[in-house]
Amino acid sequence: MTLTLQEGQRVKLAADLRLADPIEVSGAVIGILSLAADTVGTVVEVTEHDREDADVREYERLKSLLDSYGDHMPPESKKQIEQQVRTLRPAWVSFQEQGPLVTVRVRFDNGFILGASSQDLYVPV
Repeated sequence: MTLTLQEGQRVKLAADLRLADPIEVSGAVIGILSLAADTVGTVVEVTEHDREDADVREYERLKSLLDSYGDHMPPESKKQIEQQVRTLRPAWVSFQEQGPLVTVRVRFDNGFILGASSQDLYVPV
């Protein structure tokens, strides 16, 4: 899991980042807008996004139901819910391994601002 960046933290781009497709005039490429690796800036906003989907929510619901009331359920109902939990478990494991999606807004020292970018693009300075 990646370490979450913090607001106010100084960072730099880990690799060159192309911001736009090549700019063409009359079929000739006249430029490409990119930020170079090691461009330094400051994190001004950190946003954590929930990756939870319907399968994960259903796994949590059914697992909680089993944990709370499984001993008091009719055997066939319990067996059916246990099967559903087993079926949904891979989605749950994947969700746990991925962790949250974190995006950041960075104000670079050169004046550019890059928002909603993955924190994986940056390394702390």
